[in-house]
Amino acid sequence: MRVFVAGHSGMVGGAISRKLTRRDVEVVTRTHVELDLTDQGAVRSFFENETLDAVVLAAAKVGGIHANDAYPAEFIYENMMIECNVIHQAYAAGVKKLLFLGSSCIYPRAVAQPMREDALLTGILEPTNEPYAVAKIAGIKLCESYNRQYGTDYRSVMPTNLYGQGDNFHPENSHVIPALMRRFDLAVQNQQDEVVIWGSGTPRREFLHVDDMAEASIYVLNLPDEIYKTSAQPMLSHLNVGYGEDITIRELAQKMATVTGFSGKISFDASKPDGTLRKLMDSSKLQTLGWSPKIDLETGLKQTYEWYKNTVR
Repeated sequence: MRVFVAGHSGMVGGAISRKLTRRDVEVVTRTHVELDLTDQGAVRSFFENETLDAVVLAAAKVGGIHANDAYPAEFIYENMMIECNVIHQAYAAGVKKLLFLGSSCIYPRAVAQPMREDALLTGILEPTNEPYAVAKIAGIKLCESYNRQYGTDYRSVMPTNLYGQGDNFHPENSHVIPALMRRFDLAVQNQQDEVVIWGSGTPRREFLHVDDMAEASIYVLNLPDEIYKTSAQPMLSHLNVGYGEDITIRELAQKMATVTGFSGKISFDASKPDGTLRKLMDSSKLQTLGWSPKIDLETGLKQTYEWYKNTVR
């Protein structure tokens, strides 16, 4: 098989590319310099000149709360252009199989926990990342609509919070696990006796290792058509991908201290915002289909920290 992985340089796309390569799949990639996915003509030319069996759409403009708040137009425009160009040109070129990767932010801000697939479009989105969420919802609906009208086999998976090799450890724009890992590592290196963390530490979060996400993505891509159609109703929609358990930020900080060897005091600044109190995915549909995660949080944090020390520090 020849599979185009859009976004191969990112954390998820990179993990999927590595796993596909080990399965003797020819992975087709392009850097942003080689192919601007927001350029309709360039994407059309790429698909016209490549013979592809499947596409994995992991490319996206991503960022934390600050980036989403500061650049909402860029987030909605670039993500929607990427999705429209890749999905439509894949169809136009006769590519029958496609996997679109979304985000848990597609679900309403006030939603029952754990979040089920049918909660989509049942309430108001979180305002801080609404443009990004709208773009991701549009991606799901593009896949659904092309399946309905053209008989394609375009599927969508919605991951929970991911971490692992290739994560973003930027001091301002990183998510919670890389941010904490960097902070605790610096505290150890600088022999600090205290690490202060924003918020009360009580919010709960679910985390999935990126290698598990990659395995799940390939598993869903390869599910027999009749099984996916049955499981992803209504309208051949999306499947959640999560670990199935969550922990508090306080518990996460304690685990991070153990992994990095920090023995000082962990304090919480309750004057800072906590954000959403809980975000847990209901991944029972996918687990019923035979997939379940294999990397527990402790093991995943240790692996990620070794990669961080050898690659990022």
